[in-house]
Amino acid sequence: MFIPKYFQVTDFDEISEFIRMNSFGTIVTTENGKPIATHIPMDLIKNGDDDYIAGHMAYANPQWKTFGAGQDSTLVMFQGPHAYISSSWYNHENVPTWNYQSVHVYGTASVMSEQELEDYLTLLLKKYESHRENPVLWEKLSSETKKQIKGTIGFKIKIEEVQASYKLSQNRNEEDYHNIIKKLNEEEDLNSIQLAVVMKNRKPFS
Repeated sequence: MFIPKYFQVTDFDEISEFIRMNSFGTIVTTENGKPIATHIPMDLIKNGDDDYIAGHMAYANPQWKTFGAGQDSTLVMFQGPHAYISSSWYNHENVPTWNYQSVHVYGTASVMSEQELEDYLTLLLKKYESHRENPVLWEKLSSETKKQIKGTIGFKIKIEEVQASYKLSQNRNEEDYHNIIKKLNEEEDLNSIQLAVVMKNRKPFS
């Protein structure tokens, strides 16, 4: 991914939190030289000193058969809110642009054992269900429902390289930066409003 120096993020803790908050991603592998992709929820897990991207997909999805099948590397992409930035929001003439947050993770993919998949699904349900009034947790599921695990394949990708680009108008002056946030909040678009929150929280100007 091409990342201008203004927008490069290297803090792994910050990137890890971004992945956890934007965990619906895209996994890309190749089959006979052709890129193939699946859009699924994934998460960051740790095993000893190693970090992994973990996920699961339908057994009927043939992409899992490319994991470890001579693949040099697997690419996983995560994206945050993004929006058009009008140059009419600047205090000087310039071109419009697009603001976004993107993370690319590269690593080696392998298929989980059934026990690893069960452990992962247990953690996944805790993440998304624990705060709910009637949480649906793995240990509460009937044995009949748990059998549906047979229709899925779990995978893990040992992280070997991470690239992160947060293009959030850091290269603009303070007046333009705050005006962009104001204008984004006025847009009738959820992505624009969410992006305004991200920019406001980053506080590049003291």
